[in-house]
Amino acid sequence: MTRREAEVEVEVPFYDLDPMNVTWHGNYLKYFERARCALLDSIDYNYPQMQASGYVWPIVDLKVKYVKSAVFGQKLLVSAALEEFENRLKLSYVVRCKESGTVLTKGQSVQVAVTLEGGEMQFVSPKVLFDKLGEPWPY
Repeated sequence: MTRREAEVEVEVPFYDLDPMNVTWHGNYLKYFERARCALLDSIDYNYPQMQASGYVWPIVDLKVKYVKSAVFGQKLLVSAALEEFENRLKLSYVVRCKESGTVLTKGQSVQVAVTLEGGEMQFVSPKVLFDKLGEPWPY
């Protein structure tokens, strides 16, 4: 499998801070989402294309490891990498300080395909995802 990865830059805005003047923990998920969308755009299978193909991909598992806090105005590099796709979409994330390269946060998410009609969870990723990734359909 070809390694697929995307990276976005985020500057921490004032409204993302908590009362301790560090980035509120929930906002890292928003940063993950921006990197995830960049990765999905790179394979032309972001949320509109997912729905057009007859599937939605809800997140069913999410892990976050907070290493160090980000602060107001800090420029971050947020990367998302595709780890698995055969039966689910498993992505890993790393949030780094753009200036120092220090890792601030790491995470993983797992999404599964669910049919738009009927809401049936798929235990194997649909062929359309393999096509978008340029991978052979094994089933």
